[in-house]
Amino acid sequence: MTFKSSIELLAFHNVAYTIYAMIIISVVAWFGYNLTRKDAKSVFRLPFYWYMAFLVAGGVGHHIFTYNTIPWVSQDITRHEIKPDATYNFEVAKHRWKLPEDKITIQCGQQVLFNVVSHDLVYGFGLFRQDGTMVMQMQVNPGSSNDILWTFLHNGVFDLTSTEYSGPAQYSEDGKDLMKVKKLIEVTGCKDDGGKK
Repeated sequence: MTFKSSIELLAFHNVAYTIYAMIIISVVAWFGYNLTRKDAKSVFRLPFYWYMAFLVAGGVGHHIFTYNTIPWVSQDITRHEIKPDATYNFEVAKHRWKLPEDKITIQCGQQVLFNVVSHDLVYGFGLFRQDGTMVMQMQVNPGSSNDILWTFLHNGVFDLTSTEYSGPAQYSEDGKDLMKVKKLIEVTGCKDDGGKK
């Protein structure tokens, strides 16, 4: 199983973590039930420890199982060997972006390096779909290298905004996000026109 987008991955994790949480809640319910019984016996230690071992194995196993199914993980691990197809340099200072271009067009499958420099505060660099769901993001720290390598696998138009709260100057008096750049990036050339990643 390989996930093609962050939306597919999120849907899978929603199901997996819901089941996992329900199992954990059942421990609390079982314990609470035993407390309310008049003829309550001491909780058996052996079944409890087996139960805890099952929960630990399930949680760790879930992450091991999904490690290689997330498309951007292997790219991130081997990124020192990858020469990006395109590099875009961004700067940010005083709650404003300095953009490399007014509109960026990226071809499907290109490996793109986003390099972001902050001159004053901690910001975030986040790309969002038109429905408001996030494609990717990274923290942007002043005085350090901040870059992310990304491959777009779906057509779409994406907004840029800071994903870190950097003070009230980021917003206008009417609450508008001054760091949001609408429809900055457009990805074209993919067979899938779902705009998912």
